[in-house]
Amino acid sequence: MVANGGDLKRWLAKLDNNNAQKEYYITDIIALAHQEGRKIETAHPTRHSEMEGVNNRLQLAALERIYQTEQAERLLLEGVMLLDPARFDLRGTLTHGKDVVIDTNVIIEGEVTLGNNVEIGTGCVLKNCVIGDGSIISPYTVIEDANLAQECTVGPFARLRPGAQLADKAHVGNFVEMKKASLGVGSKAGHLTYLGDTEVGANVNIGAGTITCNYDGANKFKTIIGDDVFIGSDTQLVAPVCVANGATIGAGTTLTKDVNENELVISRVKQTHISGWKRPVKKKQ
Repeated sequence: MVANGGDLKRWLAKLDNNNAQKEYYITDIIALAHQEGRKIETAHPTRHSEMEGVNNRLQLAALERIYQTEQAERLLLEGVMLLDPARFDLRGTLTHGKDVVIDTNVIIEGEVTLGNNVEIGTGCVLKNCVIGDGSIISPYTVIEDANLAQECTVGPFARLRPGAQLADKAHVGNFVEMKKASLGVGSKAGHLTYLGDTEVGANVNIGAGTITCNYDGANKFKTIIGDDVFIGSDTQLVAPVCVANGATIGAGTTLTKDVNENELVISRVKQTHISGWKRPVKKKQ
């Protein structure tokens, strides 16, 4: 049954259960439409499943699986390689290029565009995103409202939140999270990193454990990183802060001031050596 949403809302409110079974029948809408002088047309089903009713969640799940099977078959015929059509869910629309490969248990929601030669690993969730030609998304990555250019690599276990943008050949590794952040051409954030409200230029290396501290408990602030910058591991960039082209930030640095071009910045505590140090021992009870 197909009808205008506004009409359905009005007609559903008029349904009653004055019948022997004391049930509400959605097919009574046809009579209500006829009473209003609406034109009634019929359509002939092409398969048995189109006539199935839904009275419980089990029947709803069965029809959903039939629908998903039809979507998978259509994509396969269009040239998309679904490694297991029975373990794929399309909950929106998918626009795709040539030679796309999608592994098992992938969920696609909203409007998703996959370019040519894109590979999606098992367990990924894609929602309202664009993934450019030749990009590889490794298993268990979540991408939402993000745009990836060509030949990007993401994951496994990465999360690109709304506003994330990757330029050509950018890399986001495992346990990296981005929100309202961009990575320039060839830039890399390989491990255990949070980039929020951040602009990263080209050919930048973001070391493991780097955090952009963009929130002070009330407001968000921006971090800007230029081209050819090296950020050492376990660095905290306290926004608002800018790092100019060619700068190097030593591992373990907490950055609170802007950095000029080609500067080296280190703020960690000086290393101390104590000879003959004896560790504490447990006291006997």
